[in-house]
Amino acid sequence: MVRKAMQIVDDYLAELTRRMQEILGDELLAVYAGGSYALGAYEHGRSDVDVTAVVAGPLDDATKQRLVDALRHEALPCPASGLELVLYPRATTEVPTIDPGFELNLNTGANIDFRADFAPGDIEAFWFAIDRSILREHGIPLHGPPPAELLAPIPRALIAPVLEESIRWHRGDDSPNALLNITRSRHFLATGHWISKLEAQQRLDEAEGAP
Repeated sequence: MVRKAMQIVDDYLAELTRRMQEILGDELLAVYAGGSYALGAYEHGRSDVDVTAVVAGPLDDATKQRLVDALRHEALPCPASGLELVLYPRATTEVPTIDPGFELNLNTGANIDFRADFAPGDIEAFWFAIDRSILREHGIPLHGPPPAELLAPIPRALIAPVLEESIRWHRGDDSPNALLNITRSRHFLATGHWISKLEAQQRLDEAEGAP
């Protein structure tokens, strides 16, 4: 059952990548799977699918809308809880920055609210630097070179304040997911490496069981 579920997700990611290549052509430099899928902690029925794409340069709004129309759940049903896709220009990913700097931020799926941002401004900025940091360490190429070739490392001095901001933001949320995100951020601050939410839960369980 797990193998079948993963094959369905693999097929979905392949088709999503194909559609992006069809629309963007040579402008599309890379597509990466991130999140729980890349960290080996994907849980079918609970996890989202996180995808990051890198393009050579800025895109016009008409092209962004074509991508939204081709990739949204109604056009390409997402087998996971939802798709969280971010598309960056190379000018953002090739420098060590915490700026959001995206061209498109798309959330779509049966279990998440639809949104399509064509520029930063209406969503918390810290998500994007964190996701790029995770992606550089764990991202799986679906098209293009390994992520370390296109995503610059974000130095601790830059990303530490972003993680502290994320921790403060999540403290206002008493959901299990918020606690896991806090645990992951604290682990990175302590070790310099990212862990999955499943690993974060294991650490929480171990802490509760400690005498």
